[in-house]
Amino acid sequence: MPIYEYLCAECDTRFEAIRSFSKADDPISCENCQSVETQRAVTTAFAHSGGRIVAGSSSASGCGSCSAGSCATCGV
Repeated sequence: MPIYEYLCAECDTRFEAIRSFSKADDPISCENCQSVETQRAVTTAFAHSGGRIVAGSSSASGCGSCSAGSCATCGV
């Protein structure tokens, strides 16, 4: 099940909860003040690949700087 982040309108507390997709927007009590004046927050994620291409490539052969399909420079 995914982890969702919520924000309480009463006390400004941000908290996380593990909930199913179908219950993601259902009312949930604030873990700090128990108010149900909460809403799911928009969160961001950070992914770092160390400069390597991890989801696809810049060209069909691997990377734009080589034609062999495998390159020590970019790791593809």
